[in-house]
Amino acid sequence: MKEIQFSNIRKFFYDCEFMEEPGHLKLISIGVVGEQDQEYYACNSDAREDFPKANPWVKSNVLPRLPAEGHSSWGDEESIRKGLMIFLHPSEDNPVELWSYFADYDHVLLCWLFGSMGNLPAGMPQYTLDLVQLMYHMDLDSGSIPRQKGEVHNALDDAKYHKHLFDYLTNQVRFGL
Repeated sequence: MKEIQFSNIRKFFYDCEFMEEPGHLKLISIGVVGEQDQEYYACNSDAREDFPKANPWVKSNVLPRLPAEGHSSWGDEESIRKGLMIFLHPSEDNPVELWSYFADYDHVLLCWLFGSMGNLPAGMPQYTLDLVQLMYHMDLDSGSIPRQKGEVHNALDDAKYHKHLFDYLTNQVRFGL
């Protein structure tokens, strides 16, 4: 097995639930879990008006898993951005490393909370490392990894699973399995 080296940078695992149509993405919720199992979860109140236009899959798999209106996790995109800054606390001297599963859209949505990729704060990378790509380089497929416990398509439960999967994969590397 090829040697894989992992950084000592603070790692955060996240997931976004979203609505998509060609040329348009809209954040519904974001869940983030740190290496010490600290958690951040937010739902985008700015997206509520678009919920009736969501595709049938989102309506049946994502929207029912959101907390009730009025729950403390609901906030507009500005409050979500501020909450992420407090939670991640990125800086040039204290950078963060971001991980997700099929990370492309997640990273775009995260960047858009800050306006664009160029507006990300110091210490926040302009990329998200992808667990699926790590599995590819380890010659593993989805049938050879643990299944997710908790609610699939709940951003926080998905982020918890991403951390669990990373821990599992790094143990595979560490023990040469």
